[in-house]
Amino acid sequence: MDYDSLSEFEAVVWDLDGTLVQLSVNWDIVAADVAEVFQTAGIDIGGIDLWEMLNLASKRGIRDDVEAVIAEHERRGARAADRLRHANDVGSVAPQEGVCSLNCEAACKIALQIQDLDSNLTAVIGRDTIEAQKPEPDPLLHTLDELSVDPDTAVFIGDSKRDETTAERAGVSFRYAETTTVWTNISSSERSEASTETLSCGPRVTVVEMSITG
Repeated sequence: MDYDSLSEFEAVVWDLDGTLVQLSVNWDIVAADVAEVFQTAGIDIGGIDLWEMLNLASKRGIRDDVEAVIAEHERRGARAADRLRHANDVGSVAPQEGVCSLNCEAACKIALQIQDLDSNLTAVIGRDTIEAQKPEPDPLLHTLDELSVDPDTAVFIGDSKRDETTAERAGVSFRYAETTTVWTNISSSERSEASTETLSCGPRVTVVEMSITG
């Protein structure tokens, strides 16, 4: 990405998963664990994906239980996340920089701290920071409020159509991220062990971008 082309912007807002890092999360396992929460509650979910399950959980009064399962996976995945190339540039692209993610705020902060990026960011907004989530514009607009910049002076860098839609709805410029891995946080054996731990923690089915990417 040509960062010189972003010099006109007062702020850069980064997506997290798939943009700055790649969380070590098996989303099929997450979806299966969330499905168990619904089964325990006696709620039929049919063939819906993880994102739809999260929305349904809100309607059926089990959002906190579902969030707890997803967030546990995300926090574990954040500790074993791979570093992507844009992470090397955080803090040097614009006067103000922040993160707006579809992952839970705690996982965002864990990943950013482990990658030594947290001190370069003024705002970190996750899925549970405010009530709305991407692709609604509110999380991105809330990030810009934290950065004290206007939408037309900022650019959002993300890896998904959901991110692009979020930016469009917020009136913010958008650029797609380059997602080359530059550093792997753990060895193959350690990653296998981490996956086993993740399997035992709970109690996308097909996942929408909640790769939850964000």
